[in-house]
Amino acid sequence: MTLKPKQLSLGDVIAIIAPSMAFTKESYQMASINLSSIGFIVKPSQNLFKTTYGFAASTKERASDFNSMVLDDNVKMILFGGGEVSNEILPYLNFDEIKNHPKIICSYSDSTTILNAITSLTGLVTFYGQSPRTFFMPTEYNLNSFYSCFMKNQIPSYYKSGSFRTIHNGMGKGTLIGGYLANFALMLNSKYLNLNKDTRYILFIEDYIKFNTPPAISKYISHIEQSGFFSQVDGLLFGHYSDDAAPLLDDILKRIGDRYDIPVVRCDDFGHGINNAIIPIGITATLDADKQSIQFHEMLMENT
Repeated sequence: MTLKPKQLSLGDVIAIIAPSMAFTKESYQMASINLSSIGFIVKPSQNLFKTTYGFAASTKERASDFNSMVLDDNVKMILFGGGEVSNEILPYLNFDEIKNHPKIICSYSDSTTILNAITSLTGLVTFYGQSPRTFFMPTEYNLNSFYSCFMKNQIPSYYKSGSFRTIHNGMGKGTLIGGYLANFALMLNSKYLNLNKDTRYILFIEDYIKFNTPPAISKYISHIEQSGFFSQVDGLLFGHYSDDAAPLLDDILKRIGDRYDIPVVRCDDFGHGINNAIIPIGITATLDADKQSIQFHEMLMENT
């Protein structure tokens, strides 16, 4: 059963937590000032700035922050960023309470692990693409994506920041799943990612040239292949990788498109670039590589 959070309104409380890496006070202040200027109340978690492990609060401290914000009925949205160690808190998350208190949960990068685990184990739609970093210097494109997904009572259109690049033609329909490539690959065959064998998926993934070169991308994609997951994939969308052309990446993606005869598209809409489009995990969508479009088929929010 698919669960959807309630629509966001101005004046609502947005919680900022740090499950992957400790926040600096300067970073929190930048995000908080801009979210407040838009019209939201910002609530920091108790252990947001702690460095118990040197790079983050302890596993239990970070999980406690997450669980506390889930149980706080005043909090309507939980927003957090990336890092390296979000998977450490999975055994300590209260998935039953997440299911009983559905709210907007949004992040990107390393937090791919948390988002997909929550959708997989609770049915709650989660959202990939924006983080507190988005609000350091919010752009018109990113704000439009935010408002469209979280604050409008309609099936949103997918906002494109520019032209898509078609790598393999075709059209596919399925449930959206994915995020940062390495995290998603590492989740496969984990008890925190329950894939329905009868479900077709649209896989969206992203990486960044400063983090992984094309050979590393090929390694992770091969791992996804060897897990058998591509037999359930009806479309592949790859997000921002670099400001310059990356022909080796295109070659890798083309081999996947040719091998599985699925639409494959590249874009600069989401990922570790300037543009932070929001992609709902758990929602049905169509990827049309010929028309270079993505279409959502469901409401993302419950009415307030």
